[in-house]
Amino acid sequence: KGIGLGLTMLLHCDFVYVTERTSLVAPFVNLGLVPEAASSLLLPKLIGHARAAEVLLLGEPVTAQQALAWGLVNAIVTPDQVMPRALETAKKLAERAPTAVKLSKALMKDSAVVKERMKQEGAHFVSQLASPEVAEAIGAFFEKRKPDFSQL
Repeated sequence: KGIGLGLTMLLHCDFVYVTERTSLVAPFVNLGLVPEAASSLLLPKLIGHARAAEVLLLGEPVTAQQALAWGLVNAIVTPDQVMPRALETAKKLAERAPTAVKLSKALMKDSAVVKERMKQEGAHFVSQLASPEVAEAIGAFFEKRKPDFSQL
């Protein structure tokens, strides 16, 4: 299960293999926080604004099948095939011209834009950590109740 960081980190990966049991979740807003790792930029680019809103704003989980259909992952494999498939892909990549690979990767993502978004998200994330919303979300989690943000 990829929760938060697991989902946001895969957005930076070139090759992602998951199993049928994979579920990806971005619980940030549910915890009174904001997305991180440039996911507010990358996820809408990958899957469109409406789907990204379901994931980032509502915290709706993404199944392995959805992730594949939406282009978040390269393939769904059996648990015993995750590592062999990743190693096979790494071997293929290592056989390619290294400078061409590096330059192609750089052209695929504007790292300056990604870094700037990460800086913006980081500032908001830190400020939200001290917010009443986070305190309520964490309190509700430990008290096993739904958070009540209406009083804030």
